[in-house]
Amino acid sequence: MNHLTSRESDVPPAGEAALPGALPEGLRAELIAFRRDMHMHPELGNQEFRATAAIKRRLELAGLEPRVLGSGTGLICDIGEIGEAGGVSAQGVRPVLAIRGDIDALPIPDTKVGVEYRSTIPDRAHACGHDVHTTAVLGAGLVLADLHRRGLLPNPVRLIFQPAEEVMPGGALAAIDSGALVGVGRIIAVHCDPKVDAGLIALRAGPITSACDRLEVSLDGPGGHTARPHLTTDLITAIAKVAAEVPALLARRVDARSGLVLTWGRIESGHAANVIPQHAELSGTVRCLELSAWHDAPDLIHAAVDEIAALHHAKTEVTYVRGVPPVVNDVVVTELLRDAQTARRGLYAIEDTEQSLGGEDFSWYLEQVPGAMARLGVRPPGDSTRYDLHRGDFDVDEQAIAVAVELFTAAAMLA
Repeated sequence: MNHLTSRESDVPPAGEAALPGALPEGLRAELIAFRRDMHMHPELGNQEFRATAAIKRRLELAGLEPRVLGSGTGLICDIGEIGEAGGVSAQGVRPVLAIRGDIDALPIPDTKVGVEYRSTIPDRAHACGHDVHTTAVLGAGLVLADLHRRGLLPNPVRLIFQPAEEVMPGGALAAIDSGALVGVGRIIAVHCDPKVDAGLIALRAGPITSACDRLEVSLDGPGGHTARPHLTTDLITAIAKVAAEVPALLARRVDARSGLVLTWGRIESGHAANVIPQHAELSGTVRCLELSAWHDAPDLIHAAVDEIAALHHAKTEVTYVRGVPPVVNDVVVTELLRDAQTARRGLYAIEDTEQSLGGEDFSWYLEQVPGAMARLGVRPPGDSTRYDLHRGDFDVDEQAIAVAVELFTAAAMLA
């Protein structure tokens, strides 16, 4: 979808011309083409070799020197000189700003109809907008590189093109291990939001996403005949009790304001109606809105599972796989994004947003440096269709690319 329509909120406020870095019309068309090509060739996490090569090639054409991450996919690219202590401006040491995009796709089929850029790879789709995020960071890098050549970029900027956001615990850790945050003092990003109109962004200071972990529970015991359950460990009853009572027990042991929620997605046991099995399994996810409760969650859940299972004399094995912590937006960096969007498109191009229960590995960067993520509106204005992320029919109004590019460039100029 390409609705490059004019909106009242898109009209820059008076004085915007004093802030260079608006997206040139020729580059706008190139970026839309880049996004469509990436959309047609989606790659899963840690397999993004084509995307990595395409980004690298375009940055080098602009005279930049991107370096591929140690994991083999993804890149880092500096605009201006960045040392271990960060960039230096005429006013002294300033915290270097990093701009992050993610480059991987999802293992689901693209079900869109009537669009020429539909995925060409079976059971692969950019159904979360990472192609938009990547294109926006690339576009911002090209604009900022031009400003740097003209002596107009006040401080160095780092571009981070990160692989494997969809692969728990996230490719952000590999990017960090490759030095993505060395010399960086602040970091920003956007995430597509199909509930927000294109032309707008949505902001929230504090937690904006949830922590998301994976839980596997196994119960074992001597099975037997269903005629004599008193001589067995009744694993069907035991696993049912764990499934029902562990979430309820957690609700009484954790502050309700933390939003700690355990939800089961799989339960499996037994093969015959008259046989009590010897093994049972549960799988689910743990989501949490508050950082300290997230740190406590593994011990609390282990204890609750053991407590319920012990009542039925079942042996337990609990595998708790850390996913990602919540994204907690820094107040100051959130205001930087607010100021940047206001400078480009006006105060009315900003909405408030609620905290999401989705997970995002951008949170790993925020464990080390302050930063903020904005929700990027991608819904065509006036469209009442309800789209969601991680669906095969997901698509965007490509006006959002220009909005994100100009948000990033303005933030870099104001940082």
